[in-house]
Amino acid sequence: MDRIVFEREAPPRDVIEASLADSVLATFWLDSAPPPAYPTLEKDTTADLLIVGGGYTGLWSAVRAKERNPEKSVVLIEMNRIGWAASGRNGGFCDASLTHGRENGLTRWPEEFDELERMGNTNLDEIEQTVSRYGMDVEFERTGTLSVAIEPHQIEWVSGEPVALNESEVRKQINSPTYLAGAWEKDTTALVHPAKLVSELARVATELGVLIYEQTPAEKVRRDLRVVTPRATVTAKQIILATNAYPGLLKRNALMTVPVYDYVLTTEPLSAKQMKSIGWSARQGVSDLSNQFHYYRLTADNRILFGGYDAVYHFGGRVSPDYEDRRESFELLASHFFTTFPQLTGVRFTHRWSGPIDSSSRFCAFFGTARKNRIAYALGFTGLGVGASRFAADVMLDHLDGADTERTRLLSGH
Repeated sequence: MDRIVFEREAPPRDVIEASLADSVLATFWLDSAPPPAYPTLEKDTTADLLIVGGGYTGLWSAVRAKERNPEKSVVLIEMNRIGWAASGRNGGFCDASLTHGRENGLTRWPEEFDELERMGNTNLDEIEQTVSRYGMDVEFERTGTLSVAIEPHQIEWVSGEPVALNESEVRKQINSPTYLAGAWEKDTTALVHPAKLVSELARVATELGVLIYEQTPAEKVRRDLRVVTPRATVTAKQIILATNAYPGLLKRNALMTVPVYDYVLTTEPLSAKQMKSIGWSARQGVSDLSNQFHYYRLTADNRILFGGYDAVYHFGGRVSPDYEDRRESFELLASHFFTTFPQLTGVRFTHRWSGPIDSSSRFCAFFGTARKNRIAYALGFTGLGVGASRFAADVMLDHLDGADTERTRLLSGH
C-alpha cells in the first residue's frame, strides 16, 4: 500500500521533539481569555426553564429562550466551569452545515438536504447578526474554509466545486508543498475565538436575566422535574439537557454517542517573515480531504492552530483527564505540521490539548424529548457544533413549546 504524504515527507525526529519541548498541556483559548467565574448554587430555587450544561448548546439555549420570551425565568447550571469542555477546546470553526458536510447530508437526507442547507446558512447569518447586535468580542472572521487535496486521488473531489483551485492557485492562497488542488467555500464558515464566544454568550445571557451557576453538577432529576445538585435543588417547569460528551440525566442517551478524543497544537506567534513564507492573507480555515483529516487556522496574533487526524476512543467510552496528554498523538500532529509547512521548521508549539467529542453514527446532532415533552435534549454534534449548537437550541425550545415549525417538521423522525 502506498504511503501517505505525511509518511513520505516526514521531518526528522529531532525537529518534532524540539518543537514540543516547551509546550504546556493547556488549551490556548482558555489560557489566553479565561471566562469569568460564576457562583455555585447554594439555595433551592425554581425556574421556568432549567438548562443543564454550560457549553455552547446550553448558553445558546439560555440566550434564545430569553430572546423568544423575556418573561421566562431561566437558570443554567454547569458541573465545572462554563466552556471548560468542547466549547473551550475546539478549533473555532463556526460552520453553517447542520449535517457535517454536504456529502453526509446528501447521503442521509437527499430529499431534505436543500432545506437543511438553507436553514444552516440562515443560522450562521443569525449568529453573525447576534454578534453584531450585542457587540460581542469573539474575533469573528467570516473567511470561509479552504478544502485541500493532498493526495492525487483527491483532486477530482474538488474539481467541480464553485471556487475550484488548481495546484498553483491553491498554493498562492497558502504555500504548502502538500497542496495539489483545493476548493474555497467563501461564506459558509466563520472563525471565532472559542473561549471568548463562551464568555460573551454568558455575558449576554446574564444581561437578559439568566442565572448561571458553576461547580453545580446535576445529580438526578425527579419525576416532578426537581433537579438535585450537591447543595440545592432546582424545581423547573421545563429542562434542556446540553451535556454532550459528558454524562446526562437520561439513561436512554447513555449509548447514543461515544466520546472520541481529538488533539490540538498551537504554535508561538509567527513573525512577519514566517507569515510571508506561507501567505495565507485571506485567513481562511483549512481542512484536508483525507478520511483522517487535519483542520487548521490562524489566530488573531498569527499563531497556527493545528488539530485533528487522531480520533481516539477509550474502552467503555471512558472520559478522563488522564487521556488528555497522549504523547504519540501530539508528536504525530507536530510531524504532519512540518510536512505541511517545512518552511516553518524551528517553530515551537506553546500549547497542546485534547478533549472528547460526542460522536454519533449520523455525524451530526440529533434531538429528542422526555417526561411528556417537558425535557428536551440535543447531542451527537461529532465535532461540528460551534454553529449548529445555536440551531439545536431553537429546535429544543420549539419542542418544549409544542411549536409546529419548519425545524421540528423537517427533523421529525430524524
